[in-house]
Amino acid sequence: MSLLHGHHHHHHGHHGDDHDHGHGGEGAAPPDGPVSPAARRLGASVRFAVAFLVVLVAVLAACLVLVSPGEAVVVTRFGNPVRVITAPGLALRIPAPIENTIRVDLRLRTTSSGLQDVGTRDGLRILVQAYLAWQVPDEPDAIRQFLRAVRNQPDEAAEQLRSFIRSTLEITASGFDLASLVNADPAKVQLGAFERRLRERLEEQVRQAYGITIRQVGIESLTLPAETLAATVARMRAERQTVATERLAQGERQAAEIRAGADRDARILVAKARTEAAGVEANSRAEAAGIAARAYASAPDLYTMLRSFDALDQIIGANARLILRTDAAPFRLLVDGPAREAEPAAAKP
Repeated sequence: MSLLHGHHHHHHGHHGDDHDHGHGGEGAAPPDGPVSPAARRLGASVRFAVAFLVVLVAVLAACLVLVSPGEAVVVTRFGNPVRVITAPGLALRIPAPIENTIRVDLRLRTTSSGLQDVGTRDGLRILVQAYLAWQVPDEPDAIRQFLRAVRNQPDEAAEQLRSFIRSTLEITASGFDLASLVNADPAKVQLGAFERRLRERLEEQVRQAYGITIRQVGIESLTLPAETLAATVARMRAERQTVATERLAQGERQAAEIRAGADRDARILVAKARTEAAGVEANSRAEAAGIAARAYASAPDLYTMLRSFDALDQIIGANARLILRTDAAPFRLLVDGPAREAEPAAAKP
């Protein structure tokens, strides 16, 4: 009972406090309780620190310059260049409007001249197109020169470079013949020398005028107008005809030498063959004479009869008819026949 009574009394007192606060004056504390002076000072310090950081970041942002790779930053003071920053990273400057920055692109660029009608040393016309690879070097003097010349406008620089290329092409082409630029023989083409001379003429002029460095100069295309093409084709045809005539004469000369050598070798071979044939024939005749002599010595009558038959075979053809005396030689053999060897032996005593 006492616990319940005490709890009720406490609740009643709390209710009385609430009632009194609800009817109190204007200086009553908020529901969360009164704020201490230390908390007020802490909040003011935090707000001051945040404001200071914001101001500091703003000042740093106004004083810092970020230089990216491939570019340079020119710091101007009241419009006059005072510094050139080329190293990538952060750099300091005085905030605007005292100092401002100008960013200069240092990347490689290319510019084409377009087809240009130029004349060669031998009075013929050609259409040539060249290209130029260039960039602003990371040198303070060159960067300032670029700013003065074209006001940091790469397109303006490219347009002025085209005018330089066109005039330089006309001057350079006048030092070369057409045959040294257009030729079917690669050994006679001098495009490399043409490009080198073109670069030499451009490099110094562009450097002095714009502060630009030339990295490469090349020929994109080289064609011929109609009249130049006709003259070139005629010249090439004449050159080809000359070469063909020389080759034909050379071939005929070599063929004549070959034929003369073959005839000489043939005569030598025929002479050797005839000499060998004569020797073989002489040897065969000697052997035949020897054989005939031995045959006659061994059987004279038989040899005489065979030789007679050979003579008859040469004299009488297949349909020949002869009426001769049979006791005449060589037909006498047909009647008498070969002499017998026994008869001389029987005649001996």
